[in-house]
Amino acid sequence: MKAKSKPMPSLRSDADAEHFVDSADLSQYDLSGFQPMSFEFEPKSAALTMRLPAPLLEALKRKAQAQGIPYTRYVRRLLEKDVAQ
Repeated sequence: MKAKSKPMPSLRSDADAEHFVDSADLSQYDLSGFQPMSFEFEPKSAALTMRLPAPLLEALKRKAQAQGIPYTRYVRRLLEKDVAQ
């Protein structure tokens, strides 16, 4: 029978998190609440201005809010995904 997973401790700083990851056996913890996260490393060196119908912009904002990200980042992800295909 599988032992119950430990809850994740509260980590108050990057140093705390680094120490925890370095020293803990993560297989003992419940990671089911974690979500994938991506980081943007490439600097933004160009700007784009576009006009959209208000209902489309509101729909984009709702979708972005549902994912917990700013709508501009959501639009950039859509563009990156399309270009990568």
